[in-house]
Amino acid sequence: MGLPEEEYFAPGHRACAGCGAAIALRIITKAAGKNSILVEPTGCMEVVSTPYPETAWRLPWIHGAFENASSIASGVRAALDVLGKKDVDVVAFGGDGSSYDIGLGCLSGAFERGDDFTYICYDNEAYMNTGIQASGATPYGASTTTSPSGSMSLGKHSQKKNLLEILLAHGSPYLATASIGYPQDAYKRIRKAIETKGPTFVNLYAPCPTGWRTPGEKTVKLAKLAVETGFIPLYEVENGKYKVSMPLEGAVKPIEEYLSAQGRFAHLFKPRKNEEAINFIQNNINKSLERLYKLSKM
Repeated sequence: MGLPEEEYFAPGHRACAGCGAAIALRIITKAAGKNSILVEPTGCMEVVSTPYPETAWRLPWIHGAFENASSIASGVRAALDVLGKKDVDVVAFGGDGSSYDIGLGCLSGAFERGDDFTYICYDNEAYMNTGIQASGATPYGASTTTSPSGSMSLGKHSQKKNLLEILLAHGSPYLATASIGYPQDAYKRIRKAIETKGPTFVNLYAPCPTGWRTPGEKTVKLAKLAVETGFIPLYEVENGKYKVSMPLEGAVKPIEEYLSAQGRFAHLFKPRKNEEAINFIQNNINKSLERLYKLSKM
C-alpha cells in the first residue's frame, strides 16, 4: 500500500538533514488528512516549522506550551462537538520530552476523561530541542548531556519508561508502536488510531541524527534496525488485546548491531567492549519480547 501523495507538511522547513521527526510528521499529516485539526506543543518540530512569518503547515495547526497539547486537544474536541462537527478529527503530537515527562499529567487527564482524539509521540529518546538532555524515553546506557558517559558513568542508568502501558491502564481502546522505518505500517496504525473513538495513542519511533550522533542518511536504516533487533517491537493493543507484528519470534538480530551504529552508545564499545552492559540490554529485550509474545497469545 502506497501513502497518499498529498504533502501537508511542506518542504523548506529548518529541520536537520535526515531528521527522523520530520519524516514522522509527513506520515502523521498524511494519515490525518484534510478533515483534521492538529495540536503541537513546543519542541523541535514546532521550532523548525514556524519561523515567523513562515509556516510548513498545510493543515489547521495550533501551537501550545510544552506541557498542555492534550488539554488543548480536549478543548478543540469539545468545541467541535458543540458545533456539531463530530466528523473533524483532532490529532495531537509531540516529542518524548513533552509526552513522556512534561506533558504526562495533561495526557493522563485527557485519557482518564475519555476525550475523543489521537495523541502521537514522535520518539527520538531525548530532549533534542534544548540540548540533548535525557528524558523518560532515553534508553539505558545512552549518553546525553545530562547522563554523560565517562570513566565513572555508563550513561543513563535507568530504563526507558513504558508510556504505552501507562496509557493502557487508563482504558484506552487503541494503542500502538510504530517506526518511520516502516512508513506504510505507521500510516495504517495512525489511521486506525484516528478512526477509533476515544483517546488513542501511537508511539512513533523517529531517530535523531544530531542527538544520536549518526549520519543523516542512516536514519531510516536505524529505524528499521531498532525493530529488527527487538529494541522497538511493533505491537498494537486493541480493546486490551495484544497483537505483535514485528519482529517475528526467533528472528531477532543481536542488539549489538544496533548499538554499535550510534555515537550515543560508542562508550559501550571503546576503549574496550562493555560486555556486561550490552548483555544487560540484550537480556531486557529478550524478556520484554517474551512477555509481549505471551500476552499476544492469551
